[in-house]
Parts: sequence; C-alpha cells; structure tokens
Amino acid sequence: MVSKIKRIITKALGWALLILGIIGLFLPVLQGILFLLIGLYFLSHETPWAARLFNRIKKRYPAINNKFEVLKLKNKNRFKKLSKRA
Repeated sequence: MVSKIKRIITKALGWALLILGIIGLFLPVLQGILFLLIGLYFLSHETPWAARLFNRIKKRYPAINNKFEVLKLKNKNRFKKLSKRA
C-alpha cells in the first residue's frame, strides 16, 4: 500500500516538475531546464521512456551528470545523518 502511494506521488511530482519546466522555458522567472531535468529524474524511476531519455542526457552531458551524482551522494549522506538522529 505504501509503495503504491509512493509511486503515485513520484509520478505526480515528476509530471508537475515537467510542466513547470515547459512553462519555465518561456518565462524568464523560472529555470525551465532545471525543472525539466528534475522532473525527468523523478519519472525515470517509474516510466521506461523517461529513464531512456534521462540516460541519454547523462551520456551526452557528462559534466552535468558528474555534478548531479555529487549532489545525490551529498543528499544521501544528509538523509543518513537525519535518520540516525530520529
């Protein structure tokens, strides 16, 4: 039950970020590319087409992928520290 709710939330968040990214491409206030990449990241865990597209982007732009992996490791360590406190 919890995993089903988690999947629904992940998909909804991914789609919302993709829509914000598309809007952000036309509005100067929002960073469209950033929202598109984050939305693809969330959707890549649930949908095969997003996973393929996200992997293609990671291969095409390795510098961005390296920065993304560093951020992912930092956040993973933060969550470990927070879970130890609780």
